[in-house]
Amino acid sequence: MMILTILLKLVAGSALMLLALLLALLFDGVDRIINARMQRRWGPPLFQPFYDILKLLGKENIVPRRAIAWIFNSAPWMALASMLVVFLYMPVGSLPAILGGEGDLVLILYMLGFCGVCMALGGFASSNPIANVGAQREMILMMSYELPLAVVASTMAWVAYRYGLPGEAWNLETFVANPVWNVVGKAGILGLLCLLFAMVLVVPGETGKGLMDIPEAKTEILEGLIIEYSGVNLAMLKLTFALRALAISAIITVLFFPLSLGKLIGFSGCFLYALDFLWFWVKVFVVLIVVVTFMRSSLGRLKIGQASHFYWINVAGLSIAGMLLLSIDRIF
Repeated sequence: MMILTILLKLVAGSALMLLALLLALLFDGVDRIINARMQRRWGPPLFQPFYDILKLLGKENIVPRRAIAWIFNSAPWMALASMLVVFLYMPVGSLPAILGGEGDLVLILYMLGFCGVCMALGGFASSNPIANVGAQREMILMMSYELPLAVVASTMAWVAYRYGLPGEAWNLETFVANPVWNVVGKAGILGLLCLLFAMVLVVPGETGKGLMDIPEAKTEILEGLIIEYSGVNLAMLKLTFALRALAISAIITVLFFPLSLGKLIGFSGCFLYALDFLWFWVKVFVVLIVVVTFMRSSLGRLKIGQASHFYWINVAGLSIAGMLLLSIDRIF
């Protein structure tokens, strides 16, 4: 019985990771088209990201002569693996997480940070001064947005514990089964809105797009930390960038928009799981377009000092305000 369970999880996990890869590239194609239309351009074909990845997979990997080869070559694979693992701990609609358990949210935040560290290490290992600058920016940016991200995650877990939501406080399935909007008061709703906006503002830093396109900055440091990458390694990094946007959008969806369309209609059984599975990816798509595409199309890039100040002061302050509002909710 245990062997059968392990085999089923292996099959389900492999299928989910493959689906996440395909959807990440598809969403990336839609993102590029909408971004082009907002700038009054025609834009690339919808499947251009697929063509780019297939082309890169057929190219040769070139390792700089002065690079630390084993770090340089392993960093893209480790970054991609960390992003794929995130989806194994995330409930999809009404379907529970494949590897769900206690502390899932902590592990997901760790994997997001680990992905950024891997990409920075790859930039440092290339021994290219431009990549070195990009890697330094990646680390500074990551240390800046980690504070509001941690405040949001810990506050949501505390809300689940305080209001006695069934399930483990750090488990994402708890928030899917019991939307927090239904249990808080007026001050709590304002607090949740602050946390939601803080998460939205974290997305550009996590994805490195729009106003936080600082580690790559094509017009300034020529792709930054990935300047020396080519071939399969560059394909892995491109997949990682697409998966990061998909993963952070999925986390926002699970925490703040867990509405089950199947339960609302009155479905049950297989129909409930199938409808909520599709509904989940529709919600992720909408969140992705709003928090990634619109923001990167309408806002210019900040300097690294401005970005750090923005996250440490403005976004962290917004997340702490949300935490305080939830703390005083229903006290008076």
